[in-house]
Amino acid sequence: MTLMRFDPYRELDRLSEHAVLTSRAVPMEAFRRGDRCIVALDLPGVDSNDVDVTVERNVVMVKVRRASLRQEDDEVLIDERPHGEFIRQLFLGDMLAAGDVTAEFDRGVLVLTIPIAESSKPRMIKISEQTAVKA
Repeated sequence: MTLMRFDPYRELDRLSEHAVLTSRAVPMEAFRRGDRCIVALDLPGVDSNDVDVTVERNVVMVKVRRASLRQEDDEVLIDERPHGEFIRQLFLGDMLAAGDVTAEFDRGVLVLTIPIAESSKPRMIKISEQTAVKA
């Protein structure tokens, strides 16, 4: 049996795993409830002061900063906990009222509530009766 001390592909594997973790660093769940859409983003270990939510046109952007707990002289053994700055963009269609987004943060979960635009809600059309026109 041979013990391999150096694996040239290990760094590539580590980088690809990091890329997957980075893209999944802000997991999200979205669903419709009545006349609004609810979006929940998991942000464990993040303080609400380290979260920014902005809306520009029909794009909601969530920017999150998560600091590493390690100090400068610490020796890293395993680093699977994503840290740094993460951005998640939500592209809203015309049926949602982007200007009326609200945000709540509780126990590491950011919940965005996005109302359905009034122009997209079903509405009743009144039918008027017309008298027959005689020739």
